[in-house]
Amino acid sequence: MTVFAVEYVYDAESAEVRDANRPAHRAWLAGLAEQGTLLASGPYTDGAGALLLLKAADESELNATLKEDPFAAVQGIAGIRTSEWNPIIGVLSAHAS
Repeated sequence: MTVFAVEYVYDAESAEVRDANRPAHRAWLAGLAEQGTLLASGPYTDGAGALLLLKAADESELNATLKEDPFAAVQGIAGIRTSEWNPIIGVLSAHAS
């Protein structure tokens, strides 16, 4: 499995939509964490976006997973940037491929 760093970018216009759908979004994230797919996630403190660290076989599988996010269904995400990430040192290094 490959570890991916996924950066969500939010815009101010979608704040109300995100607030209304945050419980479903967090339940979806909790399910991914229980499956071992999500290693960590959380919003940036300035409200401009969030960072998710996920495991997937490849980028195609990652994108399919991200499409299931309730925020994606309601256009709560203005942009997504994904990068393969190789954690070398620290608690996440055991997940490196």
